[in-house]
Amino acid sequence: MARQPKQRAIGRRDVRAYLEAQTADILVDLLLDAAERDARTWDRLALAAASEGSRAQRLATLRLSVDRAVATLDDVRWDEMWDYTTGIEEAVDGIERVLRDGHAADAVDASEHALAAVEEAMQHVDDSGGQMGAVLERLQGIHLRACRAAKPDPVALAERLYEWECSGDWDTFSGAARIYSRVLGAAGRARYRELAEAEWSQLPALGPGEPGYAGRRYALTRVMEELARNVDELVDVIAHNLSSGHQFLRIAESYRDADRSDEAVVWAERGLAAFANAPDGRLADFLADERARRGEHHEAARLMWEAYARHPCLATYRRLRLHAVPAGDWPERRQRALVFLQAQLTRRGAAHTARRHPAWHTADRSELVRILLWDDDPEAAWSEAQAGGCEHGLWLKLAEQRRADHPEDALAVYQARVDPTIARAKNDAYQEATRYVVEVRGLLAALGREGEFASYLADLRVRHGRKRNLMKLLDALP
Repeated sequence: MARQPKQRAIGRRDVRAYLEAQTADILVDLLLDAAERDARTWDRLALAAASEGSRAQRLATLRLSVDRAVATLDDVRWDEMWDYTTGIEEAVDGIERVLRDGHAADAVDASEHALAAVEEAMQHVDDSGGQMGAVLERLQGIHLRACRAAKPDPVALAERLYEWECSGDWDTFSGAARIYSRVLGAAGRARYRELAEAEWSQLPALGPGEPGYAGRRYALTRVMEELARNVDELVDVIAHNLSSGHQFLRIAESYRDADRSDEAVVWAERGLAAFANAPDGRLADFLADERARRGEHHEAARLMWEAYARHPCLATYRRLRLHAVPAGDWPERRQRALVFLQAQLTRRGAAHTARRHPAWHTADRSELVRILLWDDDPEAAWSEAQAGGCEHGLWLKLAEQRRADHPEDALAVYQARVDPTIARAKNDAYQEATRYVVEVRGLLAALGREGEFASYLADLRVRHGRKRNLMKLLDALP
C-alpha cells in the first residue's frame, strides 16, 4: 500500500490568508466573538475604543479594566503572580495610552484609581518577586507625568497627595512635596506645609523610652523632615521623638554633617545619658569618633572601654584598639580587655555547669578565641580553645593555622570533627566529613604515619557501615 503524503496542519500563514479574504463585517464579528470569550481581549478593545469616546466613557472604561484585572476571589500565590500582574499591566497600558493621546487629566484620575486598587490588592498577594511593587512604581511614574501635563488644581492635588502619603500603607507618595514640587507650585507647596504643620502641632512629644512611634505618626514625621529647610528645623522635627537612642544619634549626625561638631557631641552625650542602662552602641561609636577627630584620644578610648565592658566581643574589641592605639595605651588596654573577658567566660562557664543558665547559653571561649585570632595571637587562641572549647568554625581556622608547624594539633582537630559531622545524617554532612577524612590522610602523611590511615578508615567503615551514601563517598577516595 502506497504511503500517503504527510499533511501539514493549518498554520499562521493560512489563517492570515483566510482573514485577508474576509469582509470587514465578518472580521468584526470574529473579533467580538473572541473578545466576549476572553476578558483581557475585551478590555484591550474597550480601552482602544474608549479613546474615541467621551471623557465619561474613557474614565468608566479605564476604571472597569483596572477593577477587573485586580479583582481576585482568593489570595494570589507567588507562582500565580506573573499571570496576575500581566493582566494588571495591560490595564495600566490603557492608562498610559490615554496619556499619550493627550488626555492627561483622565490619566491623572485613572492612575489614582489604579494606585488605590493595587494598594488594596497588595494585602492579598504574595509579592515576594516584586511584581506588584513594580506595577505601583510604574503607576506613580504615569501619575507624575500626567500631573505635569494636566496641571491640576495645585491646592486640591496637595490635599490628595498629603493624605495619601500620611495614611497609605505602601509609601506610594512618599516624598510627594519634593517630587511634585514643580507641579504643586507655590500655592500647592504652601497648602502641603499648612496641612502638615497643623497636624504636627497636635502631636505630643515623646521622651526616652516612650512608645508610640508608628503608623501615621511615622509618616507625618517623614513629611516634616522632608519639609525642613535647614538643620535646625530638621533637628526640631527629630527631637519631637526622643524615644530611642537612635533618635539622639540622628540629631548628632545631622549636626556633624552641618559642620557643627560641638552640638553633635552634646546630643550624643545626652543620648548616652538618657539610656545609661541600655545605651545604643552606635551613639558611643559616634561620640568616640568625634572625640578622636578633635584629638581627644584618651576620652575616645575611655568611651570604647565602657562599650567593650558592656558587651565584650570582637566588634567592640576592634573599636577599642582603634582608639587606644593613638591614645598610646593599647598594651595596657589590651591586657585589661583580655583578662576581663577571660573572667567573664569563667563565670559563665561556672554558671552553665551549675545549670543556672538556659541550655542555649554558650559556655565555651569562642569570643576570646575569635579576638585572639584577629589580634594575630594564634598560640594564645589555641590555648584558650584547648582550655574551654570554641565553635566548630573556629576549630577549623585553628587547625588551618597549626597544620604547618603543629600537624599533630591539626590532626586531632580534624579527627574530632568527623564523627559529629557524620551524626547529622545528611548527604551534605557526609560530604563535609569526607573532606575532613582527606585532611586526616594528608596530615598523617606529613607526620610520616601514612600506614595508620588504612586502619583509621577501616574503623570508620565498621562504625558507620550502614550509611550507604557515606560509604560511597569513602569508596570514591583516590
